[in-house]
Amino acid sequence: MTTETAPAPSPVDAPTSRPRIFSGIQPSGAPHIGNDLGAIRNYVRLQWDYEAIYCIVDYHALTSLHDADRLRLQTREMAAALLALGLDPERCTLFVQSHRPEHTELAWLLMTVTPVSWLERTPTYKEKKQNQPEDVNHGLLSYPVLQAADIIIYKASLVPVGKDQAAHLELSREIVRSFNNRYGETFPEPLAVHTEAPIVLGTDGVRKMSKSIGNAIDIFAPEEDVRRQIMSMVTDTRRILRTDPGRPDVCNVCQLHRSFGDDYEEIWEGERTARTGCVDTKKLLAERVLRHYAEPRERYRELMADPKRIERILDAGAERVRPIAQATMAEVREKMGLR
Repeated sequence: MTTETAPAPSPVDAPTSRPRIFSGIQPSGAPHIGNDLGAIRNYVRLQWDYEAIYCIVDYHALTSLHDADRLRLQTREMAAALLALGLDPERCTLFVQSHRPEHTELAWLLMTVTPVSWLERTPTYKEKKQNQPEDVNHGLLSYPVLQAADIIIYKASLVPVGKDQAAHLELSREIVRSFNNRYGETFPEPLAVHTEAPIVLGTDGVRKMSKSIGNAIDIFAPEEDVRRQIMSMVTDTRRILRTDPGRPDVCNVCQLHRSFGDDYEEIWEGERTARTGCVDTKKLLAERVLRHYAEPRERYRELMADPKRIERILDAGAERVRPIAQATMAEVREKMGLR
């Protein structure tokens, strides 16, 4: 485990020719396999090639989570998980969104150049209105504006996203164009760093893995829980008998094997020929998942047992980006006539 204090010089302050990237992640607590395969693995890889700034977006979480104690716990759990899975405070900057209040100030200023119609058309807003009809708060509508502020306050030129999320980034680019057209060239239009992050289906084999749906595999859960979750996975619904040939291209268990071993094609062939059964394939996946996350699980437990250590890392990250955020806000206020 790396040290918990900010190095000197810091990744942000030190001269670098590496492009700056920014990405935010919801404080949803300890992650599941979908979180790791879909985002965190890329975070870890990208920290070596870019000037990487990663943010746990607790302001965003408030649009659906209204339990203060739970929010604090889940923020700490996510921070511990990111560090346990490989984020290195000496290679990247990790902090909590609310620790830099400049984000919300910039979001308010960006709202004045963002038409409401742009926000009403976003797929996320429409989805949230359906998922939480009793709590359609204003934050759900203005969420994309804060998201744009998160990115451009650090003048990040690149944002790592899956290709299926590129449309969300385009709204941030539109907001940047709107601001620049009105007040002069200020922010770069952030570009997507497309990753090959897969859409990981849940244990039901139908919907995207999600804790709220209850179809997740929790990588830091007790081993018996991880085994139970994997053994409950839906496989090839057309394969009724053990002797029936399987279809690995539609079997969610077979698809997950791609991320936990180089021999997945051999495993797939065993399914196609009925040499192996679905139970065999799930047992093997469970063993590999537990082995893969054994060391991160131990690091996660150590970090969760030392919350002050997590706080020091997050505080150092927030302090590290403070000069950038403050400089950006000084420039914006000047251009908008606030000084």
